[in-house]
Amino acid sequence: MSHPYPAFWSPRVAGLEPYVPGEQPRIANLVKLNTNEHPSPPSPRVIAAIAEAAREGLQRYPDPESTSLREAIARRHGLQPGQVFVGNGSDEVLSHAFLAFFQRGEPLLFPDVTYSFYRVWTQLHGIEAEAVSVDEALRIDIDALALRAEQGCAGVVIANPNAPTGQGLPLDAIEQLLRACPTRVVLVDEAYVDFGARSAAALVEAHPNLLVVQTLSKSRALAGLRVGFALGQAPLIEALARIKNSFNSYPLDRLAQAGAQAAIEDEEWFSAQCRAVIDTREGLTLQLEDLGFDVLPSQANFVFARHPQRDAATLAAALRERAVLVRHFRQPRIDQWLRISIGTRAQCSALVEALQAILEG
Repeated sequence: MSHPYPAFWSPRVAGLEPYVPGEQPRIANLVKLNTNEHPSPPSPRVIAAIAEAAREGLQRYPDPESTSLREAIARRHGLQPGQVFVGNGSDEVLSHAFLAFFQRGEPLLFPDVTYSFYRVWTQLHGIEAEAVSVDEALRIDIDALALRAEQGCAGVVIANPNAPTGQGLPLDAIEQLLRACPTRVVLVDEAYVDFGARSAAALVEAHPNLLVVQTLSKSRALAGLRVGFALGQAPLIEALARIKNSFNSYPLDRLAQAGAQAAIEDEEWFSAQCRAVIDTREGLTLQLEDLGFDVLPSQANFVFARHPQRDAATLAAALRERAVLVRHFRQPRIDQWLRISIGTRAQCSALVEALQAILEG
C-alpha cells in the first residue's frame, strides 16, 4: 500500500534527497568517532555564561541581532560588526547564503567530493549545480574550478579544509577563485579551519565577493549549542540579514548568544584544545599507517583513511560490533575510505586496538 502523505507534498519536497547526519546511537561504552565532535567539554567560561544568562531570565526575546556576539567575533577577526552574520549553526548560515546569492539560473560550482549538504541545498532552493572533479589525490582542483568559473556560474562553494578528506588549501588558491569570478560570490566553508589550515577571513577586506563561514561546533566544542557565523563585506552580510529576517528573526536564543560569546573570548582554552587535537591527530595517523592504512594529510579534527586489502564498509561494520563508530560514505571515489574523528587519546587507542584485532582476525 502506498504512503498517503506524498499526495499533499509540493513537487520540490517530493524530489528532495535529504542530508543524512552521522549516527547518534545510544550504545553502552561507545567510542564515538563518526561526527567530528570535539573530544573535550567546552570552556568552563561557556558554562558559567550560560548559567548567568539563565538566571537573568528567559521570559523575554533575545537580541535579534546578536549584537554582543557579533562584536566579539568582529574583534577576534579584525573586522567590523557589520561584517559579521550569526545563525543557528553554520548549516543555517550556509542555507541562507545559498538562497541569498546563488539563485541565478547558472550552475553553482563545488567539488565532486565535499560536504554532501551542498547538493541538498541546491535541490531545496532550486539552484542548478555542477560538480567539478577533485584530482587523483582527492585534492580540490583549483585550476579546474577557476577555469570553469571563468566560463560563467552562479558562484563557487568550497570547504577548506575539505570534508570528508581533511585536506586544506593555501590562501593563494582561494584568491585564484576570487579572481576567476569577480561578479559572483565565492563561499569558503571553514568548519575545520582551526585545526591547521589558514582562514580566508584575512582576505575579506580586499575581496567584496568573498564569504567565509565558520562554526563553533568543532574547535569550540559547542556542537550542542548550534552557533555559526559568516564574515564578509557589509553588502553580503546585509543580504544574509534580509533572508534571516524573512525566515526567523530570532535564530539564536539568549543562552546560545551568551555561551558563544564566552567561547570566542576564551582564547587560552581554544588554543590549548586545538593543539591537543592536532597532537592526537598526528599520533593516530602514525598508528594507522603502522596498521597498513593509507591516510590523507589532514588539517581537520578527523582523518580520512583506507586499507588497501580491506573493504571499508566491512571494516566500519566490524568496528561497530565492537562499539566503535566511524563514518563510511557510500559515494563514488570515496567508498573505500573511512572518516575517523579525533577523539580523546583513550578513544583513539581503543580504535587502534579494535582495528588491530579485526585485521588479525
